[in-house]
Formats: sequence, structure tokens, C-alpha cells
Amino acid sequence: MATLAPTLPKSFTPLVWLKGFFKEELAPYPGRAALVARMTIAASIVMLLSMTFQIPYGAYAAIYALTISHESAEATAKAAKTLIVAFSLSVLYVLSGAMFFLQDPNLRLIWVVVTFFVVFYALSAMTNYTAAARFGYLVIITIPLWDRQISAESKIEGTLWAFGAISLGTLITVAVEWIHAERKASDLILQPLGDRLAVAEELLNCYTGGLSVDEKTEERITRFAMVGTSAIRRTLRRSAYPPAYREQMGAVIALVGRLIDVAANAARLSSDLPDNARDRIRSLAGHIRTVRADLLSGNLPNLIEVQDEAQHLAGAPLFVEMEKTVSLIPEAFVGGLSLADYAPLQSSGDPGLRLFRPDALSNTEHLRFGLRGCFAASLCYLLYNAKAWPGISTAITTCFLTALSTIGSSHQKQLLRISGAIVGGVLLGIGAEVFILPGLETIAGFALPFLAVTVISAWIMTSSPRLSYFGVQVVVAFYLINLSEFAVQTSLVLARDRVIGILLGLLMMWLVFDQFWSVSAAVQMKRTFASNLRLLAQFAREPISNDLRNASERSYSLRERINSNFDQVRDLTDGVLLEFGPSRARDLALRARIIRWQAQVQVLFLSEIALWKYRAQLPGFELPMALVTKQRQFDEGFALTLEEMADRLEGRSSTSPSFEHSVAHHEGNAQVYAKALEQTFSDRDSALLSLRRRIRNLTTSLTREI
Repeated sequence: MATLAPTLPKSFTPLVWLKGFFKEELAPYPGRAALVARMTIAASIVMLLSMTFQIPYGAYAAIYALTISHESAEATAKAAKTLIVAFSLSVLYVLSGAMFFLQDPNLRLIWVVVTFFVVFYALSAMTNYTAAARFGYLVIITIPLWDRQISAESKIEGTLWAFGAISLGTLITVAVEWIHAERKASDLILQPLGDRLAVAEELLNCYTGGLSVDEKTEERITRFAMVGTSAIRRTLRRSAYPPAYREQMGAVIALVGRLIDVAANAARLSSDLPDNARDRIRSLAGHIRTVRADLLSGNLPNLIEVQDEAQHLAGAPLFVEMEKTVSLIPEAFVGGLSLADYAPLQSSGDPGLRLFRPDALSNTEHLRFGLRGCFAASLCYLLYNAKAWPGISTAITTCFLTALSTIGSSHQKQLLRISGAIVGGVLLGIGAEVFILPGLETIAGFALPFLAVTVISAWIMTSSPRLSYFGVQVVVAFYLINLSEFAVQTSLVLARDRVIGILLGLLMMWLVFDQFWSVSAAVQMKRTFASNLRLLAQFAREPISNDLRNASERSYSLRERINSNFDQVRDLTDGVLLEFGPSRARDLALRARIIRWQAQVQVLFLSEIALWKYRAQLPGFELPMALVTKQRQFDEGFALTLEEMADRLEGRSSTSPSFEHSVAHHEGNAQVYAKALEQTFSDRDSALLSLRRRIRNLTTSLTREI
């Protein structure tokens, strides 16, 4: 298979790459300016209220007014609700801990250490990462307050002010978003996908006309490749769509992202192609146009027949890869079933919301993550208390915000946090205190530099995850320095201490997270992908219970874990880009393959969801007992093949028979049986056989690659 690694121009230098990186990240896109405007309005209102009425913790309120603004009012309201509930529980936790442990310093220390473990463990083990992060954040920012030598009443009042100020910021943000919601925006999931499919079609049209790819098309497709699909995935995850729709669109997003990655490489190919290749590329462009129209209109795309690989596109293997990828998009809606068919049955015992992940107690990774985070934060806590230097308490906040489960991801946040802190704290924060703020006497005057920093930071925050966290840290450092007091700072001690605290936190994170139980993103990526293959094999053997309620609950639990692993693998692929060492080239090659394989596995997963209805004999999906037996044999062969692929990835030997050998005769027997009963078979039974053939073809292709 041809390599899909990006090719760099001969004139490539780090400065050229950096210039291109910022150009792509900071380029405007539909809705970006409006989102930045709403974020700035919300933060400015919070700033004016906190400065006018001298509300404590106004800096944190303004920070959250920026960070919870989303592209839709519904998403913002959901985030605000989660935030307020999590903060309420956090306040109760802090006050309860103070009630029982404040008087005894030893008990207080034990409570703080245990609290650190709880918040870091929650980050890893809870199903709602946002709620866990908000809960832990309020606990951490109020811990230094309870260490101060002030009255208990002042400590309680300060804790309640922290909750009230941040809650006020969230309510203001929700109000701004709902006012803006009067204007109808295009779909935030389908429209970005449509834009990517459109530029892929434009690229192919250039080749069918024998023309070189024009500069505008190449620029757009390169930008889409650099930005990726992480923003669309986040929007889908926090949306209110049914679970089945999120599963389907998750696969479509992965496939469209894969298509753009391949197209970005194809944009550098020569336009000199044979006539048969042009005809096939023209047909591919037509398929992309049809799929795009169907998605934007809400219709199910029709299946696409891929030509035999023997009819190879001479000199253009990337177009063959694009053709395969596009053909898989309709497979995400396998069977042509409606969303209602995929939705949980009312009688199925939908387990509803879960507080913790299914493996919260069985997976030791959650425990290790909690212990590492607890160790790093506890060291910072002991150091700043031993030195009686409360100004550097931002160290434990740094540990909390940069604590991710892999070296690559942790390095990314640490790098962005320290660079953002230097820019926002030293250059903008201290620079404003020295050169600008002394000449200002009113809140209106302060609003001008505040607006300038907020607009710039908000624009950066709306970039891809590779840069957005830098914007967050710029505004956090600037706000904490200039909004913590209600007067112009005459001393630079506060800014100095906060920067030193950040450096201390980063040092501890490097010592603990990189030296103890460290797992590279590449290793964890492969491990998680292999684990997902085993989970899918387990799902293929479901249901194992005749009780429909229990079978449905197990099905939803497995689906939740599989979907969670899909998200984790994709996040880990971003972390691989930030890891360096002798194995970097090999890790990047593995990353490219796993991105390709995961898109196919997601389509297989959706096919298995459809098959589960037949195996469970749901009303309308009943099968004759003879075919049920053959279906079980088919599923067992499929499961064995998935486990064999997982063994190969993990370097284990496997004696499992190949999928083709295991199910070929069962498939043939089933087709004979179906033909014999052709008069009595319904369209849904025929769809079952078609579904099985597609699963077999996909699995065979995946087996050969792995």
C-alpha cells in the first residue's frame, strides 16, 4: 500500500512550517467571528459587574464566561448546568471537609492529600470529564483559602463567593448565547462535513479536467487537514442527538477526516493521468457530490459499488484510497434503518446516565492516574506551605489542568500553559501594569486593554486543540493578575508569584508523570485500539442472556465502552505528534495506520449494532432457528478474527483460523438456505445476508492490513 505520510516541499524549514501553522490555525472560518464576539461580550459583562460591585473571584468568573461559550445555546446551557451542579457539590465537599478536619493540622493534611487523589481519580474514571474537572477545580482554588490565617467566617464567605461569582459568569454566558440563538445557524456537524466533502470534490475536478490543483483549493484542503475533525467530534459528543445518531456520525466524521488526509497528499500529485484514471476519478467526484447532498438534506446515502482493485489506477494509488474511504461512508448507515430503529427500546431498560465508567474499579490505569496526580499536587502543596509562600499556590492548579494520561498529551498542555503564562502573565499582564494601567483611572479605561487581550485570546481559543489551550492560558494569566484586585497593582509580586507557581507545577508534573508509570501516547494508542477489538469481539457474541432487559443493558454498556475507546484512540493520535525520540518515525507510521483502521472498525461496529437486533430476536427481526444457529457460527468466526487481530497488534501468537476460513462455509450454507426459502423471506432477511457480506468483506480487508 502506498505511503500516506505527508510530503514536505524542498524549501521546508522550521520557520516556514511555523508560519504556515499559525496561518492555518488563525484563519477565519464560518461562525468563528460570531463566537469570539459572544465570548468577548460575556467576559466583558462579567468584568464590569465584578469591578463595579467588587465581587471577589471575578477573575475566575470572567475566565469561565470565555471557556464555556459554545457554538450553540443548547450546548452552552448544558455546559452551564453541568458547571453549576459540579461547583455546588464541590462547595459542599469543601465545607464538609472543613467542618471535620480544619481544627487538626495533621487531619487537615490527610484530607488535602485524599482530596487530591479523589479529584485526579475522578478526572480519569468519571464518565463526564467536564463535571469532574469543574468539581476538582473549585476544590483546588479554595484549598489555599482555608490555609490562610483568617477567621472561619471569612473562609466560608470566600468559598461561597467563589461559587457565586463563577455561577454568575455562567448565567451571563447562557443569556448571551440564548439572545444570539434567535439567529438560525447551519448545522454544526453536517455543514463542516459538507465543506470538507466539497473541497475534496473540487480537488478531483481539477484532475478530471487535466489541470493542476489551483492554489485556493490546495490551501483549503491543507487547512482542513491541519485543523482535523476534533472540533466536530467535540460538538457531536456534547450534542443532544440520540446515541445511535452519535455512533453513526462518529464513523462518518472519522471517514471524512481520513478522506481529507488522503486528499491533502493527493493534491501534490501530477495532473498527467491516463484517460481511464480520469473517468474513474470523475465517477469518484460524482459519488462525493451525491453523498454530500444526501447528508446535508438528511437522507441516507446510497451504497457505493467500488470497482475491482485489479482495475488499478496506474500511478494514482491515493485516488483508490479515496474511493475506498468514500464507499464506507454510506456503510455507516448500514441496513438503511431509521434512527428510531437504532434508538434504545423503551422496554430495554436503558441504564441512563452513569457517574463512573464501567471499568472504574477494574482498570488499574484510573488508580495510577489518581496516584500520580495526587503525588505531584501534594508535593507542590507541601512545598508552598513549608516555605509559607501562598502566592505560588497556582502550582497545584497547574498540576490539575495539565494532568493527562499520556506523556504526549501532558507535554502539549504543559508547553502551551507555560508559553501562554509567559505571554499573558509577563508580557501582557506585567506589561500592562507597568506601561498602561498607571495612566488609567476608570473602569472604562481598563476596559480597553481588557477587550484587546480578550479578543485576541478568544480568537486563539477557537483554534484547533493544537493551539486553543494557549489562548486559554494567556487570558487566565492576564485575568488573575489584573482582575484579582479592584485597583491598579503597584507591586509586581503577585504576577511574579503566579508565574513561579506555574513553573513549580510543571516541574512536579515532569518528575511524576514522566518518570513514574509513564506511558507513551503511541503505546497507549495501540493498547486501546487492541482493547477495542476485543470489546467488539465480545459484543459480537452478545446477547448471552435470554432476558431482553439484561441483554439490552449489557449491550448499551459495551457500546458505551467501545465508543469511549474510539474517542480515546483519536485523542491519543494527537498526543503522538508531540512525542519525540528514536521511535518517532515508527510511531507516526503506526498512528497513520491506526487512524485508517479505526474508521473501518467504526463501520464494523455499526454493522454489529444492526446484527444485534437479529441475534436478540427483537420484534420485527425474528429469524428461523436454522438461520439463528448459522448466524451464531458467523458471529463466532467474526469474534475470533477480531481477537486474532488484537493478538497480532500486541505481539502475541494466535492459532485462531482466519475469518474467511471460519465463516465461508457458513455463509454459503446461509445463502443456500435463503434461496430455498426465497418466497417466505422478507426484505429484512435479505438485508441480513447483505449485511453479513459487507461485514465479511470489511473484516477480510482489515485482516490483510493488520
